[in-house]
Amino acid sequence: MRKQLGKIVDIHNKRIYSGEIHYNENGIKSIIEHNDREYENFIIPGFVDSHIHIESTMMTPNEFAHNVVKNGSVAVVADPHEIANVCGVEGVKYMFESSRNTSFKFYFGVPSCVPATSFEICGGQLTSSDIDKLFSTGNYYFLGEFMDVQGIVSNDLSCIAKTEVAKKYNLPIDGHAPGISGDDLDKYVSVGVTTDHEFFSFENSIDKINAGIKIQIREGSASKDFEDMFELIDMYPNDVMLCTDDSHPKDLLDLGHIDKIVKRAVEKGLDIFNILKVACVNPVKHYNLDVGLLREGDSADFVVVKNLTDFKVVKTVINGESVYESGVSLIKRTPCKLINNFNTSRITLSDLQVHNIQAKQLKVISIEDGSLVSDKILVKPLLEGSLVVSDVDNDILKIVLHNRYKAEPVQVGFIKGFGLKSGAFASSVSHDSHNILSIGVSDDAIVEAVNRVVDSKGGLSVFDGESSDILELPIAGLMSNKDINTVSKSYQRVKQKVKNLGCKLDSPFMTLAFMSLIVIPELKLGSRGLFEFSKFEFVDLFE
Repeated sequence: MRKQLGKIVDIHNKRIYSGEIHYNENGIKSIIEHNDREYENFIIPGFVDSHIHIESTMMTPNEFAHNVVKNGSVAVVADPHEIANVCGVEGVKYMFESSRNTSFKFYFGVPSCVPATSFEICGGQLTSSDIDKLFSTGNYYFLGEFMDVQGIVSNDLSCIAKTEVAKKYNLPIDGHAPGISGDDLDKYVSVGVTTDHEFFSFENSIDKINAGIKIQIREGSASKDFEDMFELIDMYPNDVMLCTDDSHPKDLLDLGHIDKIVKRAVEKGLDIFNILKVACVNPVKHYNLDVGLLREGDSADFVVVKNLTDFKVVKTVINGESVYESGVSLIKRTPCKLINNFNTSRITLSDLQVHNIQAKQLKVISIEDGSLVSDKILVKPLLEGSLVVSDVDNDILKIVLHNRYKAEPVQVGFIKGFGLKSGAFASSVSHDSHNILSIGVSDDAIVEAVNRVVDSKGGLSVFDGESSDILELPIAGLMSNKDINTVSKSYQRVKQKVKNLGCKLDSPFMTLAFMSLIVIPELKLGSRGLFEFSKFEFVDLFE
């Protein structure tokens, strides 16, 4: 039997008291209160990320766990949506199997929309039958974020069938519905959707809460919603959770995990018990997770911290086992196998040519730093002869999508907001189909950047006009098989090189990755061309 002394934070009864916890691998056996003693450290339940794609960290599950236990995280609710789009059912199984060699608690769901919509071309597909077979194993805890909102609203039978499978197993359904309201929101909720991490405004999030949806306040690498949404924590402490969704390794190393959001909530003066409720308790209850919450009989999952302001972690315990102590992660690193789906050839200059035979205005994707939502603007195209080219002076740059699964025409569009003055960069991480996406000031530069990714069968590349560099991602073109420090340094190196090209965005690769996600407004470049969300159809490049 093991013993932990400290100030016990009882979230359920909103009290803090000195005491000792007796526990072992079978759970917490007793909690004894000490009225006559005062301890320095605090004991809190472990943090739980309510929505994350492990693949977006570019780390394997094992490496991710090795890192985040130092931040007091004990569990994550993970949607393997990204790798499913690349490798289908085998990708989902890969993530589950890769997580079994660690004591960290991974709770995987089954992705609902692979591909995200019928408009997309990706490497895998999950039907309602596939979802049923995966749920029947008992290894999965929820149906992943339902991105095909239009399919639900229009009663698409294949979409409805997937939600019925989740209901059959009495499992929650995650949402992904930016801006939905009114009758459409009611319809969305009626099929069983219970959460959402996408919202246009504070008011829209309240509408969703009133409709019965729990809000997941996201603070990722590209999309940061805490500043706009933090007041919900004290207003609706029973209906809010925290998540990091898409976070890059450098941010996890430097900023932290769920603890970074908790610290900011404390700085805002929010109620500490409400903060810890949304960070620790609500995900466990909503997803029915086997994660302890500091009660007798619970699994022994808890964190010892120095204080309740910066939450400096002294020790992290999972299932009665110390997994982080004295500044050292005790989760052993283990080797992983590689899985991929890459079947494409190099591109040429002729693949990228855009002819302006109509002499019309050009539809351009316009983006703002820190937001995944884009606008549509109309501009006069810059011509070289009959060809439309990047207008660097006005920050109108060419963006291209190269299918990595089969021979398809290269899709070409134009985008404003990245600010490149030279070169190009490319990535095989592009939501949700994860084809190769690239932005550059010239066709020559784009060809170099894209072909470096093709040659490596996945990665983040940058071409500065003279030479190229790449962070290789050999696991599905999404993840590295290296340790977090190596991945972070490589990521920071290529990111800085993109910034050296003139890019002003905080997270250029993450922002680029969402420029092909057609289920987020307004104008995006999909695998079949330019897509306008409000019309929910592909549109011509010119107007």
